Amino acid sequence: MKINRELMKGSTSILILALLAEEEMYGYKIIQTLKARSENIFELKEGTLYPMLHALENEKAIESYWENVDNKMRKYYRITVGGRKLFESKKEEWQVYTGAINSIIQGGAYCHA
Repeated sequence: MKINRELMKGSTSILILALLAEEEMYGYKIIQTLKARSENIFELKEGTLYPMLHALENEKAIESYWENVDNKMRKYYRITVGGRKLFESKKEEWQVYTGAINSIIQGGAYCHA
């Protein structure tokens, strides 16, 4: 199933932060991990990923560094302390948002714990 870009736009930064909260990664690995874990739902293009990484870097949520791997320089990204706080905040916001959406589309009353 193809997911609408507008739906994906609002969730991409939380997905990137979630992955970087687990381990440091370079761009291509982020793309491949998102694709594999989502069973091909999240197929980010480099032109989508890198501007998001730069925006998160500008927000000081992540930082980058270069590493030589097999005589090839790779730019790795890692989450910062501020990025972990942002991730927790976004995760809570996402849970409230999806809870409300699910309540509406399933015809029940929304209950925020």
